[in-house]
Amino acid sequence: MTNDELAKLFRPGSVHKRLYTDKDIFDLEMNRIYGQAWIYVGHQSQVPRPGDYHATRIGDQDVVMVRGSDGQVSVLYNRCPHKGAKLVTEGDGCAGKFFRCPYHAWTFKLDGTHMSLPLRAGLEGTCYSADNPDFSMKRLARVDQYRGFVFASQSASGPDLREFLGGSASTIDNLCDRSPVGEVEVAGGVFRVMQQSNWKVFYENLHDTMHAPATHESSVVAAREQSKAIGDMPFELLIQEGNGEPWSFWEALELRAYPYGHGYMEGIFDPNAAEKDAVTKAHQASLIAAHGAERAREIMGMNRHNTIIYGSGSPHNVFQQFRVIRPIAVDRTLIEIQVFRCKEAPQAVFDRALVYANLINSPSSNVMPDDVELYRRCQEGNSTRGGDWVSQHRYLGTDKSMPDGGAVSINGTSELPMRNQMAAWRHYMLGDDVSPEQEAAWTGRTPLSTAGAQA
Repeated sequence: MTNDELAKLFRPGSVHKRLYTDKDIFDLEMNRIYGQAWIYVGHQSQVPRPGDYHATRIGDQDVVMVRGSDGQVSVLYNRCPHKGAKLVTEGDGCAGKFFRCPYHAWTFKLDGTHMSLPLRAGLEGTCYSADNPDFSMKRLARVDQYRGFVFASQSASGPDLREFLGGSASTIDNLCDRSPVGEVEVAGGVFRVMQQSNWKVFYENLHDTMHAPATHESSVVAAREQSKAIGDMPFELLIQEGNGEPWSFWEALELRAYPYGHGYMEGIFDPNAAEKDAVTKAHQASLIAAHGAERAREIMGMNRHNTIIYGSGSPHNVFQQFRVIRPIAVDRTLIEIQVFRCKEAPQAVFDRALVYANLINSPSSNVMPDDVELYRRCQEGNSTRGGDWVSQHRYLGTDKSMPDGGAVSINGTSELPMRNQMAAWRHYMLGDDVSPEQEAAWTGRTPLSTAGAQA
């Protein structure tokens, strides 16, 4: 598919449904987006000791995050250079002092460097050498971490990690700062959900405030009925009932867009909960003891619901989650929900994070299945001949451009986040073929700068 053909899949405020259904486009995305951008691999706490590994995916590539004997974290392609076998299975484990291929017992240091193999004499007179990089596990081009969150890029060029994260890094900062010692760790297990839809649908839905009252009506009604029956609105019901706010509430929320497709949505729960909620009050007290009252109020006062790191997923600072989004096929997306413990914060803070994950994000929750069902319906509907274009018109042309190349909405029901994500998509997929005039016509606002939107 040529760039000219790709460019024709955009109209002002809308995109062609092929972006969600075309396998050839999906294959290009794995190369031009996931082969270029910084992608979240995992958290350092998942590999606490030398030899510990976390096997996962970046786009369509199997990779391994591993803690080396020197304490450094590397990310390697999960492939033995002999016959191509995957060295370790998906998930977490410990390789010990070195990797050993289960097929022919080739061994590799924890940084991927070739160590040895059985019957080396059989390779005399060939190109085989322990120093030949063709016989070592291949490393990803770049690996970096931000406050323990490990990202990797398959491209040797592009912005550094901090430039790439931009304003979205402040959500990671706040998630970590909610620990009195500024550190978090993955704990409590990881939910995994296979969704029958394209990966971009989930990103768009994360900041789609218009869907909440309709899609989640059943869980809102159930929460309110149960609350009425017991005469109270406990946390377990409150977080389900929150989707039922009136339209005026959603219109008042702030949506912020950053370069590279990132952004955040203002929080939907009471930012002054510390005055009313025992868990939040205890949490704030632990931060006051560590940092003083002013800094504690500043940390607890950052009220964001969903943050998007485009290509990686959605960290949630208030309830210490990270929904990791892994594309599997054009119509299959794997979601991993990681829960974080704020080190030295009250145990009740972690317990509440687990409750939130179970009741909102788990496969058996009352909320997430609503979304998963609608994602599937979008995938199936866009596979029919019932129309070709997907609308992203809400408040088109009203977004306020920001000096950092991003934008802020004038209304919380704006489809600014979707347009911003697609602007990043265009730059990844088309590169320099996107003109400022095309950008302005399609998004309805001042275009992202080339430096701020390309990787």
